[in-house]
Amino acid sequence: MRKSIVVAALLLGVALVVGSPARADVGCGCVKLGQNPMCTATVEECVGKIGGLCLAPCDYQAPKMAKKHKKKM
Repeated sequence: MRKSIVVAALLLGVALVVGSPARADVGCGCVKLGQNPMCTATVEECVGKIGGLCLAPCDYQAPKMAKKHKKKM
């Protein structure tokens, strides 16, 4: 029984990795109990900073820098 569960888990993991596009900006789908899932850049960021669990790869896009507006004088 355990062998079949392990084999099923490995096949599911392979299916998730093979099904995702080969991109350099693949992040971690971070899930924490009681909060909405979010995409983080690395597994360490998910586990260390947020205290969640990395479940699946996601398409990570870094937050854009805010533009400073100059005041007219």
